Amino acid sequence: MNSLAETSIYNSETYERIAQAITFMRQNYLTQPDLATIAQHVNLSQYHFQRLFTHWAGISPKRFLQYLTVEYAKSKIAETANLLDLTVDVGLSSPGRLHDLFVKLEAMSPGEFKTGGIGLEIWYGIHPTPFGKCLIATTVRGICNLHFLDAMSKDAAEHALRLEWTNADIRQDQQATQEIYDRIFKPGVSNNKPLVLYIKGTNFQIQVWRALLSIPFGGLTTYQGLATAMDRPTAARAVGKALGSNPVGYLIPCHRVIRESGEFGGFRWGLERKTVLLGWEASRVQNQNQTQELTLNRPDGIVNL
Repeated sequence: MNSLAETSIYNSETYERIAQAITFMRQNYLTQPDLATIAQHVNLSQYHFQRLFTHWAGISPKRFLQYLTVEYAKSKIAETANLLDLTVDVGLSSPGRLHDLFVKLEAMSPGEFKTGGIGLEIWYGIHPTPFGKCLIATTVRGICNLHFLDAMSKDAAEHALRLEWTNADIRQDQQATQEIYDRIFKPGVSNNKPLVLYIKGTNFQIQVWRALLSIPFGGLTTYQGLATAMDRPTAARAVGKALGSNPVGYLIPCHRVIRESGEFGGFRWGLERKTVLLGWEASRVQNQNQTQELTLNRPDGIVNL
């Protein structure tokens, strides 16, 4: 049973069904579609859909939808506002999938940027995740790209990688990126070293991407809020453009930046995926908080769920 559940979470077909269901729920929020209606929309039985969704999200579809409302988003923006001065390691030391990870960002020097990666070796692999397949690319100095694929085909993602690193020696090597993938997406896989990103961008882009690392898991901020946190309060529009150029999805969490209205706004890898990511993170933070409360309320420290 457990192995089946784990496998289903990383199946691209599962992600597509989950994403379709979440989009349908958001689009029809005012009419509050019941479980049978949502299951029918994704061509599954009510029982199978409930089981699949709960394995993936850890909560029921009805509860998940609560984390995708404008009201919830606005409350998280307010809650996160005073956390944006956290250091990178504190910012990512939080409940949820990244509880055992922290990320360091190393920018290319201007000279390295100018050469387009001459002498640089890049290895990439294609991996399944709870959010669809992704391309992970790495160098000896760190991870340089993470792209989700259904926003672009595998061939298009490889082509984009080669355009970005025009003079690098780029090879597909699944083994070279497997450990990185395991640490990011597999439960219980960790070590004491940070994940290092090795990326290139303009000075402003690098500043924006560094600022993103301070947003905690499950937190939300706005384009204006991020610009203000960077001491660039008039640069909200430029911040948005920098988010659209983010080369490392998920680890540089541009999905945690939304509009002041509480609407989710755009995302390089699709609004549907952004919605999935935000709800998934929120559900894990909430579950973690509930587990902690139960532990505190039990003198023997044993949690029964």
